[in-house]
Amino acid sequence: MSARVMVRMAPALKGRRSPLTLTQAAVRRLKELQSNSTPEDKDKTLKIGIQGKGCSGNAYTMSWVDVPKKFDEKVVQDGVTVLIDSKALLTLIGTEMDWFEGKLASQFIFNNPNIKGACGCGESFLV
Repeated sequence: MSARVMVRMAPALKGRRSPLTLTQAAVRRLKELQSNSTPEDKDKTLKIGIQGKGCSGNAYTMSWVDVPKKFDEKVVQDGVTVLIDSKALLTLIGTEMDWFEGKLASQFIFNNPNIKGACGCGESFLV
C-alpha cells in the first residue's frame, strides 16, 4: 500500500502590522523625554503593559526598563522604540498612542479599538 503526499508552496509572508502605532505628537514627546534623561537612563526603553485596576478592571502601565523580557514585543517607529509587555499584547493590538497637552493636563492617550467599556473618569477600561 502506498500513500500519496501532496506538497504546496506556502504563499510569501506579508509584512506584519505593528500592534501599536504612535502619532507624531507621541513620537516627539518620547524623543523629548529620552533627550532630557540622565546619562544613566539614556539606554532605557519605555514599556507599556496592562494592570488589573480601577472600576472597569484594567489600566495601562508605563515604565522605563533596561532590558526587555524574553517575550516582550518591540515596536520601532520614527526612531523611537517602545516595548509591549507580552501579557498585554492581545489587548493592545491595533492601538494608537497619542500625546495630549492642554492647559490643565498633559498625558499619553491610548485609542484602543478593543475596548468594550470604560469608567467615567477614563482611567480604566474593559476588554
